[in-house]
Amino acid sequence: MPDIDAYLDAHRDQFEADLCELLRIPSVSADSRHRGDIRRAAEWLVAKFRGLGLACDLVETAGHPIVLADSPKIDGAPTVLVYGHYDVQPPDPLGEWISPPFEPTVRDGNLYARGATDDKGQMLTHVLSVEAWMTTEGKLPVNVTLLIEGEEEVGSENLDKFIEANRARLACDVVVISDTSQFAEGVPAITYGLRGIAYYELRLRGPKQDLHSGTFGGAVKNPAIALAEMFAGLIDENGRVQVPGFYDDVAALSDAERKQFAALPFDEAAFRNQVGVAQTFGEAGFSTLERRWVRPTFDVHGLTSGYQGEGAKTVLPAKASGKFSFRLVPNQDPKKIAAALKTKLAELCPPGIEMELVEFHGAPGVVVPLDSPFMAAAARAIEHGFGRAPVYMREGGSIPVVSTFRNLLGVDTLLLGWGRDDDNTHSPNEKFNLADFHRGIRSSARLWRELATRK
Repeated sequence: MPDIDAYLDAHRDQFEADLCELLRIPSVSADSRHRGDIRRAAEWLVAKFRGLGLACDLVETAGHPIVLADSPKIDGAPTVLVYGHYDVQPPDPLGEWISPPFEPTVRDGNLYARGATDDKGQMLTHVLSVEAWMTTEGKLPVNVTLLIEGEEEVGSENLDKFIEANRARLACDVVVISDTSQFAEGVPAITYGLRGIAYYELRLRGPKQDLHSGTFGGAVKNPAIALAEMFAGLIDENGRVQVPGFYDDVAALSDAERKQFAALPFDEAAFRNQVGVAQTFGEAGFSTLERRWVRPTFDVHGLTSGYQGEGAKTVLPAKASGKFSFRLVPNQDPKKIAAALKTKLAELCPPGIEMELVEFHGAPGVVVPLDSPFMAAAARAIEHGFGRAPVYMREGGSIPVVSTFRNLLGVDTLLLGWGRDDDNTHSPNEKFNLADFHRGIRSSARLWRELATRK
């Protein structure tokens, strides 16, 4: 691939300029004020694809549009479906950003902006590798379909419906997603397992209005205290979830996999320093990597109740709410978890409090076979791009569409992450290392050839 590698080297500055142009569009899917920006980002991709000679459609949905593009047809070649998303998380809290979230800024070899690694930067590596092939060769050695959505950060409500209605249109041999990370700096990885998720909001109501805590405190149950008590009742001091039957379907971790994880170059002290804690915490009997990757968890994401303004106000709040989720592992069923959760919360809810449980999105965990020719092809491509063979890891996060592709299209997914686990995804000062950005483009360009000649 000398011509393609030369093209990649010659266009590094242009690739970075393209990424910055896309990052300047504040395509925040959770905020209706950015609906126009969401469309601008989708239209930017459409123009990019059409400029490369790809057939491309902007598909309207009940929410944000889907961008769908196809490379020129190569008879007899395998078909690869690349999935990504152009929407981003809200940038809040804005005061914690060193540079504005939608003004891409380079510091110490990293590009800082919301969406830099999740997922505009990683997604764009595949777009730019397609550009390299189309410009130098006029075609790719495989058929590539690019499916880029604008609702990933809000649960992909319309994506499953689109995939189910377009199974024949999206038929493929394998899916490629870059929305994960390397294992560590200089240690590229292929992720072969993801945890699932079940996300909820618990809403509690006590008195008909806020009350004076001096006048009524001690006579009326405080919804904020009830919320804390109920959440505490969902987990014990050792990190074990207390929902009935929660662990019934959790598969035991094999000795071989535990040895594989233990052999990875993981530094416990460096991890504590990275996240800023004096001590790790989690389910007894498991290592930090096992807790993060292959054990189910419960976490509270936000609490709302009472007075939170400046100064003091002695109020007994009428309402309290909290958002929370469970990370699930393969074999756990989100619907089964939800039914058991409702039973447990009803038991924990104290007299004088009315409870409402709101269910958001859910998805099961997934594990991808390591012994497929697609996996071997990806490993060779990554070694070409990064200069060393990848390790194999699981990931504690969730990408629900991986299960959708397996269930609706009958194919597995290659999870090829170019980011790093300190890239501050969903947090202030999100970044993407520019050297990794270019390594990802080079790996992607090689991937098309390796998949065409897989063995």
